[in-house]
Amino acid sequence: MEKALNKQINWELYSSYFYLSMSTYFESINLSGFANWMKIQAREESEHAMKMFNYLVEQKNRVILSGIASPPSDWKSPLDVFEDTYGHEKRVTGLINKLVELAVREKDSETKAFLQWFVKEQVEEEENASKIVKRLKLIGNSKSKLAVFDKELSRRK
Repeated sequence: MEKALNKQINWELYSSYFYLSMSTYFESINLSGFANWMKIQAREESEHAMKMFNYLVEQKNRVILSGIASPPSDWKSPLDVFEDTYGHEKRVTGLINKLVELAVREKDSETKAFLQWFVKEQVEEEENASKIVKRLKLIGNSKSKLAVFDKELSRRK
């Protein structure tokens, strides 16, 4: 379980890098509201990593940090970015579910209970990304609608 949680910490830190890279992409195409959304998402992923980090420490386990892979840095469009975001969140959901399955196999009820927060969080993460994908598909190639949506995303706190 310790090894698997360490791997997930690395994945959560990679997720933070992934979203920071997306933020820089949005800044490069003058969509600062989208960039803001991604910066906040990156911060949340770092918080998820620290939540697991702290759990391992509290359980008297060792945290082993490993290298973080470089994320992509270019996309074709805002829609492409959010399709990647949605796919990424679905993958994270699968990884969290595998952790829960491992906790069940290991009869580690404390870790299983701890992971329920992440299970619930992933439902929200997938839903948020999916909604933005759908909205971007509706916007299509309309620059004015994209600008309005950018302003809306700038309000994320």
